[in-house]
Amino acid sequence: MTIKEKILIVEDEANISGFIAAILAANGYDTMTARTGSEAISMITSHCPDLILLDLGLPDMDGAGILQFVREWSTCPIIVVSARNHERDKVAALDAGADDYVVKPFGTSELLARIRTAIRHTRTHLPNGEIAQSGQFRARGLAIDYDKHQVLVDGENVHLTQNEYKLVSLLGKYAGRVLTYDFIIRQLWGPKAKNDNQILRVNMANIRRKIEKNPAQPEYIFTEIGVGYRMIDPD
Repeated sequence: MTIKEKILIVEDEANISGFIAAILAANGYDTMTARTGSEAISMITSHCPDLILLDLGLPDMDGAGILQFVREWSTCPIIVVSARNHERDKVAALDAGADDYVVKPFGTSELLARIRTAIRHTRTHLPNGEIAQSGQFRARGLAIDYDKHQVLVDGENVHLTQNEYKLVSLLGKYAGRVLTYDFIIRQLWGPKAKNDNQILRVNMANIRRKIEKNPAQPEYIFTEIGVGYRMIDPD
């Protein structure tokens, strides 16, 4: 199973959102669409997309409000796609936390390139420089390929589910550090997710059955009892 990046399109004009969704789907992305700001906020908090394409002129609120809301808790890349072409609008959006700004009408090749760049840049601020440079994490026989969205053990794809992959890839980004249960839940399921560790334990049990030789004595992902999880240091 190939795990695809999930992109939220926030656009109130159906013809534009449909066009963008078709282009993204044809290039291997999963898409969701929100027509209003309130719908966008609900979808962001419940689905935690990998990237947001944000129109500023929404019927119920200005897109700047969504930018502010997301940046209070997430570094999810946001590309503004707007008909507003004044320099002050671009500067305001970038200062508010947008990663990029595309003016309508736009070329599809340009939009796809900007999406690829924004997703790639999510790795550059990580403490693990190898991930930022190569797109991969390696520790003993474990490898996480952040470009292909795969986890391999001794060169074999272990076929994680989307949630399992997100959990492993998050731990890999902060390898050697203990990530608390609350932090992981917020990063994977948003700020409104219940702090229920049971869902993490279920996912982790499934992950360990797939990547560990002996799940009872893990060598890659360790449990810090009462606190969270820690990925082994990279090679």
